[in-house]
Amino acid sequence: MFPEKITFEQFQKILNALSDGVYISDATGNTLWLNRISENIVGKTNAEVVGRNVRDLEAEGIFNPSVTRLTLDAGKTISTVQSMDNGRKYLVTGNLIRDDQGKIILVVAQSRDITEAIRTTVQLEEAEALLRQYSQEIRDLKNNRDKVDYIDQIVGHSSSYLPVLDLIERVSMIDTTVLITGETGVGKTVLAKRIHELSDRHDKPFVHINCGAIAESLIESELFGYKKGAFTGANTSGKIGLVKSADGGTLFLDEIGELPLHLQSKLLQFLQEKKFIPVGDTQVQTADVRIIAATNSDLSDMVSAGRFRPDLYYRLNIVPIAIPPLRERPEDVFPLLYHFLTKFNKQHRQNRRFSTEVLDLLQMYDWPGNIRELENLVERLVITAKMNEISVTDLPERIRKQKPAEERLVKMLEGESMTQMLWRIEKELLEEAYRIHGNTRKTANALGITQSLLMRRFKRYGIRPLTE
Repeated sequence: MFPEKITFEQFQKILNALSDGVYISDATGNTLWLNRISENIVGKTNAEVVGRNVRDLEAEGIFNPSVTRLTLDAGKTISTVQSMDNGRKYLVTGNLIRDDQGKIILVVAQSRDITEAIRTTVQLEEAEALLRQYSQEIRDLKNNRDKVDYIDQIVGHSSSYLPVLDLIERVSMIDTTVLITGETGVGKTVLAKRIHELSDRHDKPFVHINCGAIAESLIESELFGYKKGAFTGANTSGKIGLVKSADGGTLFLDEIGELPLHLQSKLLQFLQEKKFIPVGDTQVQTADVRIIAATNSDLSDMVSAGRFRPDLYYRLNIVPIAIPPLRERPEDVFPLLYHFLTKFNKQHRQNRRFSTEVLDLLQMYDWPGNIRELENLVERLVITAKMNEISVTDLPERIRKQKPAEERLVKMLEGESMTQMLWRIEKELLEEAYRIHGNTRKTANALGITQSLLMRRFKRYGIRPLTE
C-alpha cells in the first residue's frame, strides 16, 4: 500500500536513489533543489547553486546549454544534449510543472548519461553531427576532417562566398570533373583539397601539379610517367607519373591554361577513357582518377585565340566554380584578419592585436593579392610589429598611403545603416572567434571580454552555442 503522505526528507531520498540527475527550479529559473547525481553532473552542491538563476549559471559555463532556460523560453518540454568539461554527454529533458490554472510553478530537468551509448553506436559520426547541428562546420565534423589543417583556412560568410562553399559541399559527393576559376591568391588550391577531403576518395591520394611551374619538355613525363630509357637523362628504371600516383584519388591540375597544346589532346583522351601511354612505352595503362582543374585565365578567350582546345575546355567545364576576389567580398576581410592573427600568434608565440586604425585601413584596402596577400601580411605583422598592438606605422607604405575608397564605403553600406553594419561585423567576429576556439570561455578570453558579456552578445545576435 502506497503511504498517504511522504515527507520532504523521504521525497529527497527517493530522488537521490535515482540513477538520473534531477534539477528543480521555480517558474523564473531560480534553483530550488538537485539530487546527488545532478550534483555530480554539474560539479556543484545544493549549497552552491540553490537560489541562483540558471541563466547566470549558463553564462558562467556551468550549463551548455541550460535546458531549464530553453524550456522556460519555449513554454514547452525541451530535450537537448549537454557536454560537460569531463567529456561526458547527457541527454537532458526539461518538463514544466503547472498548477490547476495552468500557471507554471516548477521546471524539472532530468539528465541521463549517454556517453557510452554514443561511443558504442556504429553511427558515431552521425550522432556527433547531430550534437553539433547548429555548427557551420557540420560537414567537417561529420567527416572527421580535424587532421586537415587547410580546412581551417576556409573562412567567409559573405553573400558572394557562401554560394561557392555550398556548391563545393554538393559537388564533392559527385564524382565528376570540376573547373575552379579565380584570381591568383583567392584559395583555389584550398577549395580543391576540400572537395577531395569531402569526397569518397578522401582516403586516397590528392596529387597537385602546377602546369605552369614545370618545363614544357618535362611536363608530359611528369604527368604520365615514362618507360626506362625513354630519353637521355631518364631514370634507368623508368618513372610512374602523377596520373598513376593519383590512382583512386584526385589529380589537381593547377593553372591548366599553361598546359601545352600537344598535351591537351592526351589529357582529353585520358579524361574520356581513363587510359594513357607513358612516354616511350607502347602499353596502355589505366588510372581511376578524378580531375579538378584550376586557372586564373579566361579559358574561353584562350579557346577563341586558338591557345586552348575547345573540346578539352568543354570536358573540363562540367561543373565550373568561380571564386570571387577578396575586393568583392569585403565582409570577409575582418573574419580573415582575425583568423590569421590567431593562427600566427599561436605559431610564433606572440600576443599581437590590431589597433582600430589598422583595422580601418585593412578593411578599406583592395587586396590585389587576395587571401594569400592578406595571410602573408598578417604573418609579417605578427613577426615584425614593435608592440603587441599592431599600429599604423607597422603597415606597409602601400596600405598606409592608400586614398579613401569612397565607392567601396558606399558598397559596404549599401542597404545598411552604420549601426547595422557595425552589428553585422561584430556578429561575424563573434561567430569566427567561437568557431576557432570552440567554447565560450576561451572565446571570451581571446576577445578580452567576460563570459557573461559574450553570452549576452550571443543572445543579441541569435548565436546558439554548441554543447561544450
